[in-house]
Amino acid sequence: MNSPDKPWAGRFNEPTDAFVEAFTASVDFDRRLYRYDIQGSIAHATMLARQGILTAADRDAIVAGLTRIRERIEAGEFEWSIPLEDVHMNLEAALVADLGDTGKKLHTGRSRNDQVATDVRLYLRAEIATIRAGIERLQSAILEVAEREAASVMPGFTHLQVAQPITFGHHMMAWFEMLQRDRERLADCRRRVEILPLGAAALAGTTYPIDRHYTAELLGFARPAENSLDAVSDRDFIIEFTAAAAILMMHLSRCAEELILWSSAQFGFVELSDAFCTGSSIMPQKKNPDVPELVRGKAGRIFGHLMGLLTLMKGQPLAYNKDNQEDKEPLFDTVDNLKGSLKVFAELLGALKCNPQRMRAAARQGFATATDLADYLVRKGIPFRDAHEIVGQAVALGIREKKDLSELPLEKLRRFSPEITEDVFPVLTLDGSVAARDHLGGTAPTQVRAAIRRARERLADDPT
Repeated sequence: MNSPDKPWAGRFNEPTDAFVEAFTASVDFDRRLYRYDIQGSIAHATMLARQGILTAADRDAIVAGLTRIRERIEAGEFEWSIPLEDVHMNLEAALVADLGDTGKKLHTGRSRNDQVATDVRLYLRAEIATIRAGIERLQSAILEVAEREAASVMPGFTHLQVAQPITFGHHMMAWFEMLQRDRERLADCRRRVEILPLGAAALAGTTYPIDRHYTAELLGFARPAENSLDAVSDRDFIIEFTAAAAILMMHLSRCAEELILWSSAQFGFVELSDAFCTGSSIMPQKKNPDVPELVRGKAGRIFGHLMGLLTLMKGQPLAYNKDNQEDKEPLFDTVDNLKGSLKVFAELLGALKCNPQRMRAAARQGFATATDLADYLVRKGIPFRDAHEIVGQAVALGIREKKDLSELPLEKLRRFSPEITEDVFPVLTLDGSVAARDHLGGTAPTQVRAAIRRARERLADDPT
């Protein structure tokens, strides 16, 4: 006969193969859901008593028993059993051992199918709040750097070639905007997490007179799921979260790539704190940017989890299938690595040192103010395409003479257009270039500081 410890053993005549028992068990990783499983069970028992399905005495005993089990787990005194397969059966077995037949009544009107879907939604709802708070901490660190370097001139790049002068603060605010979209995406994702599967039972609902709206209210969900088949088989909310996480990690990876470049000897724009770097076992001069490199690497790991979850679900018929046991490890790993990446990135930026002199020197290379000269000529009445050609010729001269446009004498600039006069030189300075872009979204220091003020207001108006 099968083990009497298994609640489903009644129709089986042979014991489960030992390897199969270990292979199919999920308790090694889903035990981290215990807090949410107990939370859902307390709400379920409370609803059953309100509906007259359990007595008030049964409810009180179950709630007290589940509370004792939670305390044992948190004290490290709970023994998890692989033969009991998962977190749900481990907790139920412990409750029955504590309360006897009263403990067996808890599972009335539900299944592990709707139970696990509820647990994961409770877990993910809490983790989304934590992750959004982590993004906000990183955004706050970005704002500190942006404010400090609001007027520090650096080269803006396209194709990793010097394009136009910008300020470092303006560049930091681009990072802020990327992360703001991530916070908004996660808030929107959370709306679809807050739907209650409990009460769908195995797939068809239950014959007991349950009140799913009351259970949703107890657990803080927006509403119960409309369809019992969909309720137990839906994993869209996990995939959607992982997609949002992948986009967020893509953004962190792009930021990491820039920090890696900027901290190199070739750039020298920033210096990373020693606390976030390591050395070489053979080259004593090395200071390796391990933290941003690892964040960049973890992005690929989370991309893989997204593709794995999509593949997991693509061939499943309704309703629940054992395949869905494989949704938790990629979800847990995504959450853990996302939280870790956000935490370490915020701390890294908090200790970041900038080198405005190196940034300014780099901005003087590559004829960064060429577009300013073209705009100057347009204001003199020259069509833009003609101005573009004139400036191209001036740049070619600068390349031959190894001089920036601002270093060419007026008489040489006037070879290309008589419209160029002495008033051109303020236009060709780095500070003049960035200050001229004084409009919403522009790189002028006044606009950067205004953007920082608005950003802080946005964070204050959008609590996690």
